[in-house]
Amino acid sequence: MKIGIDARFYGSLGKGLGRYTEKLITYLEAVPGDACTYVVFLRRENFDEYKPKNPRFTKVMADYPWYGWREQLLFPLQLRRFKFDLIHFPHFNVPILVPAPFTVTVHDLILFHFPTVKASELSPFLYWLKYVAYRIVITLAIRRARAIIAVSEFTRTDICSTYRWAALKTVVTLEAAESSCFWTHPSVERELLRALGLFGGQDETGSDQFLPFVLYVGNAYPHKNLELLLSVAPAMPDVVFLCVGKEDFFYHSFRKQVTAAGVSNIRFAGYIDDRSVGVLYRRARAYLFPSFYEGFGLPGLEAMNYGLPVVAARAGSLPEIYAGAAVYFNPRDGKACIRALQQAFESERAKRHRQLGFDQASRFSWERMAFETSRLYKNCLSKKY
Repeated sequence: MKIGIDARFYGSLGKGLGRYTEKLITYLEAVPGDACTYVVFLRRENFDEYKPKNPRFTKVMADYPWYGWREQLLFPLQLRRFKFDLIHFPHFNVPILVPAPFTVTVHDLILFHFPTVKASELSPFLYWLKYVAYRIVITLAIRRARAIIAVSEFTRTDICSTYRWAALKTVVTLEAAESSCFWTHPSVERELLRALGLFGGQDETGSDQFLPFVLYVGNAYPHKNLELLLSVAPAMPDVVFLCVGKEDFFYHSFRKQVTAAGVSNIRFAGYIDDRSVGVLYRRARAYLFPSFYEGFGLPGLEAMNYGLPVVAARAGSLPEIYAGAAVYFNPRDGKACIRALQQAFESERAKRHRQLGFDQASRFSWERMAFETSRLYKNCLSKKY
């Protein structure tokens, strides 16, 4: 059986989608008893990032931008040459002219719930034109897919309530945090924290002291609700709120809001690599996830894996994924967020949530996700969906 995987989002280039795609391929290579051959399609920017470790996996350049006409017209022509038994699209942007049976992963339906021109650099007219195209593409993908993969029960419910006819072919394969953590030499940790402006002087013994900080890792799209920090941070002036994510239109816009509001304890790290993020997970006082809507919420699970207490919005998939291991709050209530953070800072509660977080993160497995996805491929071709 010959399977194609659209991995143009692979790695750091594709943010959360990139992490999912990277881990899917990494652990598919190690699925025992799998005799399928795989062709992995990548863009120029991430082509060298993926190095196949299994001879049944090969990579091919497919340098077509996401969501554009070349993806819709030229990518299918390239796919046709391989005569695939099945193609997996790890995101909804399936070419309408896709030349083979396929499965699609739907991470969320955010644009169904938060259609706003604030979520785009485009003019209102072009934004709504693109939004209509999005609705058409995702609807066709869900209608024509042999199977639909949802990354949480919350997302599955959302898909099935929006497309009732998709219920019988929608299955859940949960994402995961890595079972191991990065180790970084203390001197490198200190250098990173100094570079991020978290150095707080030295104590009487000459040891470096660092400012307490709350961590957020992700993008600054409107549904992430980072604007809540504008009311939370001034009420906690002794705490730094550190946002980690690649600088783009949305982070630039949020930076301007922070500057205009005169809030000095919201800071921005920009993009940093996974090892450096691991340092921040270890050193932070809490991980804050104020989002209105999430299909899974991977960064919070990664934070738990490092023993970092998680303070999360009671919204979207987050209560499902974090269960009783997080402190929750109403994402529209800044005072509730402050109270939740203060609870997470309490030493006994922090100790308890640290252990609950370890236990909760251990319930998820990339290996299991890849095995279930591999099994789904075979079921698709045997028409069990």
